[in-house]
Amino acid sequence: MTHNLPSKIAIFLATGMYIGYSPVAPGTLGSLLGVIICFFLSTAGPLIYGIVLFAGLTVAIWTASVAEEHLGKKDPGQIVCDEIVGYMIAMFLVPFTLFNVIIVFLLFRFFDILKPFPIRAIDEKMDKGFGIVFDDVLAGIYSNITFSFIMRMI
Repeated sequence: MTHNLPSKIAIFLATGMYIGYSPVAPGTLGSLLGVIICFFLSTAGPLIYGIVLFAGLTVAIWTASVAEEHLGKKDPGQIVCDEIVGYMIAMFLVPFTLFNVIIVFLLFRFFDILKPFPIRAIDEKMDKGFGIVFDDVLAGIYSNITFSFIMRMI
């Protein structure tokens, strides 16, 4: 693969500004980058948040495809843009408080690692950027719904 400017940008973004190359917990670090992004979006309102989320999702699918091809293996751990977008989905319409951020973070990491049905099946069957990102989209949705359910119960 050539290392032209668009592919360098894609790899930079797909790896979360290269934090995906961390030898320790790159997915968790990617999720933490999602926390930072959510902090900056927390005062933007749902429409702007949704627009940024959609743009981020679109960019993540493209960058994950490019980075996967560059790294030469299916769903390499260095790609963390999926965790970033997944956490953003998990936090959608959730007030940004320390309690909420921690609980949603733990729920997201739980669902992202455990991959309950149908997340694991989707992760195994889909290819390229869409497959890399979509399982984290589902983990984010599961986290958001679970968090909402918990908050209604307490």
